[in-house]
Amino acid sequence: MPVKQITVFLENKCGRLASVTRVIGDQGINIRAFSVADTTDFGILRLIVNEPDRAYEALRKANFTVRMTEVIAVQIPDRPGGLADVLDLMQEAGINIEYMYAFVAQVSGDALAVFRVENTRVAEQLMLGKGIKVLSGEEVYNL
Repeated sequence: MPVKQITVFLENKCGRLASVTRVIGDQGINIRAFSVADTTDFGILRLIVNEPDRAYEALRKANFTVRMTEVIAVQIPDRPGGLADVLDLMQEAGINIEYMYAFVAQVSGDALAVFRVENTRVAEQLMLGKGIKVLSGEEVYNL
């Protein structure tokens, strides 16, 4: 069930983010979610796209430093404390969250969040066992 995420390491200079989005856009690949983190010298762009394997190859061929990572996409009740409940479950199970970000779209009135954790399989089983919807890669790519 993991979702494939593309990570691109970028120099922190004008036009680099535009270049990445142009490469994948020219391939007809659509961005579903993204996150950008930066420092003075470089940035880390994390992307969920509808065709991750093609995006990876296109970016690699365009000489970007790119990596494919597994993440999980979790449907979270869109109410006060909904995210806290999910995070509490992970904490109680000893699952470390390396980072997370939210989706732009909503599904069934719930929010969607992407988690990078140490062990995606364990996190998925925990969520499913507690009745929390974990989206498959195909479900996310087709949003």
